[in-house]
Amino acid sequence: YNRVWIPDNEEVWQSAEITKNYKTGDCFLYVQLEDGTELNYPVDPAALPPLRNPDILVGENDLTALSYLHEPAVLHNLKVRFVESKLIYTYSGIILVAINPYKQLPIYGDAIIHAYSGQNMGDMDPHIFAVAEEAYKQMARNNKNQSIIVSGESGAGKTVSARYTMRYFATVSKSSSNADVEDKVLASNPITEAVGNAKTTRNDNSSRFGKYTEISFDQSYQIIGANMRTYLLEKSRVVFQSENERNYHIFYQLCASAMQPEFKHLKLGSAEEFNYTRMGGSTVIEGVDDRANMVETQKTFALLGLKGDFQMDVFKMLAAILHLGNVEITAVGDERSSISLEDKHLNIFCELLDLNCDKMAQWLCHRKIITTSETVIKPMTRAQAVNARDALAKKIYSHLFDFIVERINQALQFPGKQHTFIGVLDIYGFETFDVNSFEQFCINYANEKLQQQFNLHVFKLEQEEYMKEDIPWTLIDFYDNQPVIDLIEAKMGILELLDEECLLPHGTDGNWLQKLYNNFVNKNALFEKPRMSNTSFIVQHFADKVEYKCEAFLEKNRDTVHEVLIEILKESKFHLCANFFQDNPVSVSPFSSSINIKSARPVPKSPNKQLRMTVGSKFRSSLSLLMVTLNATTPHYVRCIKPNDEKLPFEFDSKRVAQQLRACGVLETIRISAQSYPSRWTYIEFFSRYSILMTQQELSINDKKQICKIVLQRLIQDRNQYQFGRTKIFFRAGQVAYLEKLRSDKLRYACIMIQKSVRGWLHRKKFLRMKQAAVIIQQYFRGQRTVRQAITARTLKQTWAAIIIQKYCRGYLVRRLCQLIHVAAVTIQAYTRGFLARKKYRKMLEEHKAVILQKYARAWLARRRFQNIRRFVLNIQLSYRVQQLQKKMEEQNRENHGLLERLTSLASTHMNDMDTIQKLELDLEKLTAQKRTYEEKWKKYKEDSEQKILKLENQNKELQEQKETLEIKLQEKTEEMKEKMDDLTKQLFNDVQKEENQRMILEKNFQNQKQDYEKEIELFKGEIKILKEEKTQLQHQIQEEIVIQDGLKMEIGQLTKQAQKIPELQKEIELLQTQKLDVEKQAQSQKRELREKMSEVTKQLLESYDFEDVRSRLSTEDLEHLNEDGELWFAYEGLKKATRVLESHFQSQKEIYEKEIEGLNFKVEHLSQDINHLQKLFREENDINDGIRLEVSRLTSENLVIPDLKRQVSELENQKLDLESRLQEQTVKLKKMKEMSNRLHYELERDRTQRRTNEAQNEVDIKEKERLQVTTQEIEGLSNGLMQDEIQDEVQSKIKQETTRLTVENMDLEEKLDMKDRIIKKLEDQIKTLTKTIENAKEYIGMMEYKKEDEERIIQNLILDLKPRGVVVNMIPGLPAHILFMCVRYADYLNDADMLKSFMNVTIDGIKQVVKEHSEDFEMLSFWLSNTYYFLNCLKQYSGEEGFMKCNTPRQNKNCLKHFDLSEYRQILSDLAIRIYHQFIIVMENNIQPMIVPGMLEYESLQGISGLKPTGFRKRSSSIDDTDTYTMTSILQQLSYFYSTMCQNGLDSELLKQAVKQLFFLIGAITLNSLFLRKDMCSCRKGMQIRCNISYLEEWLKDKNLQSSNAKETLEPLSQAAWLLQVKKITDDDAKEICEHCTSLSTVQIVKILNSYTPIDDFEKRVTPSFVRKVQAMLNSREDVPQLMLDTKYLFQVTFPFTPSPHALEMIQVPSSFKLGFLTRV
Repeated sequence: YNRVWIPDNEEVWQSAEITKNYKTGDCFLYVQLEDGTELNYPVDPAALPPLRNPDILVGENDLTALSYLHEPAVLHNLKVRFVESKLIYTYSGIILVAINPYKQLPIYGDAIIHAYSGQNMGDMDPHIFAVAEEAYKQMARNNKNQSIIVSGESGAGKTVSARYTMRYFATVSKSSSNADVEDKVLASNPITEAVGNAKTTRNDNSSRFGKYTEISFDQSYQIIGANMRTYLLEKSRVVFQSENERNYHIFYQLCASAMQPEFKHLKLGSAEEFNYTRMGGSTVIEGVDDRANMVETQKTFALLGLKGDFQMDVFKMLAAILHLGNVEITAVGDERSSISLEDKHLNIFCELLDLNCDKMAQWLCHRKIITTSETVIKPMTRAQAVNARDALAKKIYSHLFDFIVERINQALQFPGKQHTFIGVLDIYGFETFDVNSFEQFCINYANEKLQQQFNLHVFKLEQEEYMKEDIPWTLIDFYDNQPVIDLIEAKMGILELLDEECLLPHGTDGNWLQKLYNNFVNKNALFEKPRMSNTSFIVQHFADKVEYKCEAFLEKNRDTVHEVLIEILKESKFHLCANFFQDNPVSVSPFSSSINIKSARPVPKSPNKQLRMTVGSKFRSSLSLLMVTLNATTPHYVRCIKPNDEKLPFEFDSKRVAQQLRACGVLETIRISAQSYPSRWTYIEFFSRYSILMTQQELSINDKKQICKIVLQRLIQDRNQYQFGRTKIFFRAGQVAYLEKLRSDKLRYACIMIQKSVRGWLHRKKFLRMKQAAVIIQQYFRGQRTVRQAITARTLKQTWAAIIIQKYCRGYLVRRLCQLIHVAAVTIQAYTRGFLARKKYRKMLEEHKAVILQKYARAWLARRRFQNIRRFVLNIQLSYRVQQLQKKMEEQNRENHGLLERLTSLASTHMNDMDTIQKLELDLEKLTAQKRTYEEKWKKYKEDSEQKILKLENQNKELQEQKETLEIKLQEKTEEMKEKMDDLTKQLFNDVQKEENQRMILEKNFQNQKQDYEKEIELFKGEIKILKEEKTQLQHQIQEEIVIQDGLKMEIGQLTKQAQKIPELQKEIELLQTQKLDVEKQAQSQKRELREKMSEVTKQLLESYDFEDVRSRLSTEDLEHLNEDGELWFAYEGLKKATRVLESHFQSQKEIYEKEIEGLNFKVEHLSQDINHLQKLFREENDINDGIRLEVSRLTSENLVIPDLKRQVSELENQKLDLESRLQEQTVKLKKMKEMSNRLHYELERDRTQRRTNEAQNEVDIKEKERLQVTTQEIEGLSNGLMQDEIQDEVQSKIKQETTRLTVENMDLEEKLDMKDRIIKKLEDQIKTLTKTIENAKEYIGMMEYKKEDEERIIQNLILDLKPRGVVVNMIPGLPAHILFMCVRYADYLNDADMLKSFMNVTIDGIKQVVKEHSEDFEMLSFWLSNTYYFLNCLKQYSGEEGFMKCNTPRQNKNCLKHFDLSEYRQILSDLAIRIYHQFIIVMENNIQPMIVPGMLEYESLQGISGLKPTGFRKRSSSIDDTDTYTMTSILQQLSYFYSTMCQNGLDSELLKQAVKQLFFLIGAITLNSLFLRKDMCSCRKGMQIRCNISYLEEWLKDKNLQSSNAKETLEPLSQAAWLLQVKKITDDDAKEICEHCTSLSTVQIVKILNSYTPIDDFEKRVTPSFVRKVQAMLNSREDVPQLMLDTKYLFQVTFPFTPSPHALEMIQVPSSFKLGFLTRV
């Protein structure tokens, strides 16, 4: 049965369930109340009780989402939200209903502000911040001014709501240039509250004035200033307060601070000492510290620029008012009164305001009446004097209040132009008391105007909604209160009559009331006269009837003070007081010392002026100006509701709330909505919610909009109950409830079906088990019974006989049957096999023919396909071969060019050799010619000597006769001659000895030079051995590299595809080998010819001089004949001359020999250089050949052609070994040539010894010997030089030829392999880089040399212009940081402090600049965070401190800084890294934050858990069927992008884990905060979805191996919240389990989730308030922070762990992409 609402005296409305069907015409409705009592409720058939909404719709965020819209539904929804869910905000269409909780709630922090910032109004739970955000967003989007109208009763929370809206604007629109303007705007609130708020019976901080604050924004929508307008200050409160009420707060703050030194001159005391502060009997508010509030007020004054002098002037005025209230007025009779001149407070009052005390005492008790003829001074009674004193106090306070507001506005002024503004109106709501006076009349008049504006705006919005959706517009009847407004403000209305009565000198309240009676009673339905009173009148306002007492209406409207008192105040020397009462007040400066005041003669004011100055007229004009302002803006409404009059937290008085709902226009909004189509669903929402009611045929349609139309036409027959708009479906009241009932019935039926099937299955299963057990029992039981009955001898025999009979009978039957079956089976098989054979034969024939056809057809197709493929392959091969031939031709041309160059060089060297040979031949011809001349001369000499001998013999015969005679003379002469000969021989021997000594010295020098040459050759041999050892070492290193390169086998496997091209390479290698052999043969033939010629020349020279023949020709007789006739003397003289010639010739020969030795030394040096060059070539050839040998060895396992290459490479190695052996042979030949020269020397020495023995022979023999010695020395030198030059040139040319041949062959092979396959090139490059790195490790010391003027270029190229994506992917992490540190090492190496300091400063500035320029670029921030971290670690690792050197290698320890301590720069870099990390985190958070709530909370990936419910006027942004919305996949993809980017940029793993932890905390915090603020998301099904999403995040962590990052723990609060949504929440055990499990959630958060828990279907149960209280009681023992929202701005402390770099600085190379070619590695 349905449930209805019936009226109730206490609760206004009471819920009841119909117990009997109601029939049309019944006068009673049979119902049962919630307490169980049954009731026969009388009803009017024309007005049945309103129906109650389904429980699923109760507690909605928007009242317009209710299916049945009426007062009891609204009241019940507010009560459920306020009492059970502890939610104080609820939407009612465009209105935000705010119920005062009378308790501080943790829902106004900055985290809440940031949570609502940027959100759509319907996405989050109702909140004052949502209204403020909507106003701010519409202002920014539409560029239109906005206004927020906050209204309500006193104590409903208007001031607090207005304050929160202003705080929201100040937070979300902070200005970076003018940071204190928002603080100034907020600082205006405490000041206005201090001077304009007071404690009343309804509210401890009640605003006693209306306030409209315009917050101004610039074009970037940042606050630039504000302006404030006030309305209708309650001045009467200054002089009178009701019981338990207080005066304005500022008075009590001043009294509480009276004992402070700066306030002692005010001569104040406690609040109980002054009449104006003790009237209400309550001077203290519980929980409020007036003294602390005074300090806060002074601070806000100072913040607004209102300094101490201004504040003290204000405090003087306030103290003067308090002292004025304590002035004692004594009655003197009945008509007079007086004030003592010694009155303490009067004197203090006059002293503070610098007034004449006598005049003030006189004119407080007298009044001056000025007529046209005379001036009359009239004494006043005590009552009149007290009224005059109070009027003066009110006047002073009123001026002071206006002055403070004016100064606040001046402080909030801004120099620029206002672009837009948002106005916040904090104004009193509709009021009705037991006694209502002039103030209530003005307040209700203002509310009438605001209600009219509100009704028009609501009507306009409804019309726009209908027109936008193309719904037929029907005129809706709404309440128009223009008649009431006309009654008040129209011509001859209540206010005009009041002003007219005030103009009359003797006007009274009674006269004015009588005029009202005469004009309006029985003439205007909205004006009534009370039956029992003649002093009041009743006005029918839009909210209720209000009875006003006319007493004091005129006085309050006039608001006059006696002119004499005004004149006295004008004469005050206190500038502030005097300026208040000037006719044309000038701007008051708090710093002016004195003001000249002119006393003006009082003149009667004109009636027009007096009319303009009444309170009513001023209020009406200011109100009309306010309405103009509001109509020019887009309004937003906040209606504050007071739940009870006792100020009890979360207590709901239905009577008071219903009264206020009627008064504030909420019910009028509901009524307007209910008249048309209040429930509105988008097609997507309707489809998602009610797809369960659709049939399979309907769901098969693709257009969801069409499906919704078909389903609605089937479910709701009355077409008038709904309308189809462009994007929404509009429902009449009650239709959504009907659809919900259908949905719940369908679900209930489905549940029953599931239950029926499950229960039937369980019972069937149970029954089958029982049946099986019963059958088994019966089986055993019957078997036992049968056995017992059958066990007898006769039965046994009978049974045995029967069995035998059965056996034979059954055997016979079976055999017979078997025979029949056998015969039948054989016949069947025969026929079957015949049939199958024939069928098979026919099939074979068909298949044979088909095969023949297929054979020819397939052959033809195959031939055609083959021909096509062959043509295609031939074309490809042709093009490929053409390209290869072109490349080969180019390579062959290059090779021919190289061979031609080598041939030309060989030809040139050959020509040079031929020239030298020709020269040698010419020299030999000259020598032979000289030999012939010498022989001819010898023959002539011999013939002459023979003739002389014959002549001498003849003479000897003739003279023999004379011999005897001359013997004596001859003996004498012989003796003399002997003596002379002895002398000559001695001299000759001495000269010969000298020459011999010189020759020995020369021979020693020659021997020494020869030994030096041999030593140099030995050194060369040693170097060759060392080079061989280095070669073996390099081979070992390359073998180690071979082991490293095993990982590249997979890439080399691709080379097998190119294996077919290797035979071509073999052919080219064979051609090169044949060419090489031809060149070698030619060189060898030339060498043979040269050697033969040289051997012939030496033989001729050695054979041409026969020393023994010469000796044999000179006999002793010839010597004796030579000595005769003085010929020996001439011979001696000739010998001396010959020796001189020999000496000169020997000297020239010596010089020539020395030059030849120098030439040999030069050639030896050149040869050593060539050997070094050859050694380098050998190394490179070894490296290349080793790389080729590696590649060939790997290819052997893949192709049979590769072993040939390996054999060829081994042949090349053999050729190299042959070349080395040839070098050794050449060195051996050199040794042999040296031995030959030694033999020649030995023979010469032997000849010299023979010559020494024959020294006594004649001069000719000596000359011949000397000549022979000289010629032999010359021939020896020439032969030695020629042989050595020839051998060296031969060896050198041979080495060059071999090395060039090998290098050319290897380079050609390498180029061809590179052209054939890129992978080989890559491997060779890697091998080369490895060998280079090995060499560099030996050569470089890990520094970068730079010039100081290049610092800016380094920073520009390495930091500012470097793009992370442009950097080589496989470079070492932090390469720029390592290069920067290598530059730092160079500056440290030079010990240049200025250079080091400059470089560090420009580096840090460069990093700061690039981070600042790319502050939103995630990749750039990640890249430089990584490099800054690596740079910092390098400074630590190489600092030389022991703590950082533990993991260093010995080589890295050598690279430590030597001269400077950079610990200060390390601290600067550490701070910079922290700044980059924080910006890096902010960028990541900004990128992922928009995805979190849609992906984690809104997106529904699990099937069947859609929790959409009606959303009302504030439509929620749905993510269903929205292709552009974010999903959980979007979050995971974004996280993966962050992770991959950080890994690519080499970010340290610890930093990466900290960043991921921070991101996961943000995801958890934002999701949880949004969950707290979205009641519609707090359901069991949403908890399942959240838990599923958390599991996705955990899987992502596991996939990225980030479990150790503690990121999972940051999701624990969210995980517990999801668990809390799913767990059962009924019993005490459930409450205990919740308390034990939810350790990461605070008490406030747990209670918030429990209160916000919303069932999606009728099958779920709400959490009862008693259960929530039970959980709260269990959690009271916890000591946690009473904070609802998690701080999404919280950052975990970041730590930068020290991780030493494993990369050696010597191995680091600068990529060319860095453009740092001007840096030099040291």
